[in-house]
Amino acid sequence: MEYHRTKDILYVMKLLGHKSIKNTLIYTQLIDFPEDDEFVCKVAKTIKEASQLVESGFEYVCAIEDAKLFRKRK
Repeated sequence: MEYHRTKDILYVMKLLGHKSIKNTLIYTQLIDFPEDDEFVCKVAKTIKEASQLVESGFEYVCAIEDAKLFRKRK
């Protein structure tokens, strides 16, 4: 589930305490990533807006000009 959420195999390997990536790959092969992942996207222009988005489960994606973009799976 964590790999589906983060798509970061090295993070999951450390989280599970595996010494070899081969062990982690056994579990991640069970994950089915749908082609049509859908997200809710929000924009924050202040620290307060960004804090509220993070507290409600949004993850930071990137910054463009003076705005920060966040997303959360539907």
